[in-house]
Amino acid sequence: METTLTLLTKEKITAHAEQNNLCHHESITLSNIMSAINANDIDQLHWYSQFGDRIRAILLNSNSYKKGTKFGFTEIDFDEYGWLKRPTFLDREDIHFGITDKNRYGNYSTITLGRGINQVWTYGLSCSFGTAGSSSGISVYDPAFSSREDALQHAINKLKNMLLPKVGDRDTTNYNQKVIVATLKDITKYEVSTVQLSLF
Repeated sequence: METTLTLLTKEKITAHAEQNNLCHHESITLSNIMSAINANDIDQLHWYSQFGDRIRAILLNSNSYKKGTKFGFTEIDFDEYGWLKRPTFLDREDIHFGITDKNRYGNYSTITLGRGINQVWTYGLSCSFGTAGSSSGISVYDPAFSSREDALQHAINKLKNMLLPKVGDRDTTNYNQKVIVATLKDITKYEVSTVQLSLF
């Protein structure tokens, strides 16, 4: 394992940038590290070095850590492979929309709600069209909301916007109309019941 000063050098940071296709946050982090090197900011370099013994690990783990802080997660703990462990969201809740028989996978879509330790909420979304679909589990990379209600409404709107364009789609193998229509009706039913409850 290389030490901070031998791993985070101008030469190695430059080589990593030249040899890899970097995404936006990686470029920013490398720029910040290079600034710390030029300024001989040892404290900042040590901060980055705690996130791994490889430049790639430092880039990804430090970004995950920063994303987690918006939900109040500040623990730094790694798995056996050297990656930052996923924090556990509190008050997790799965809400299903779709065909009544939700025991069969593909019959329903799922919104997963959860909050960080600082009361900031987010959601994960699994959208099923019957056969086709997409899924994104709840994580620190998801948008942040000040309340459960705001997170849920945003998730419902996103789910509806995914489903509505597929109503009447001729590709009924991937886009099962029975599942899509049932899911939209279930969402409407849920929204109506929520409004009714708010009146009491």
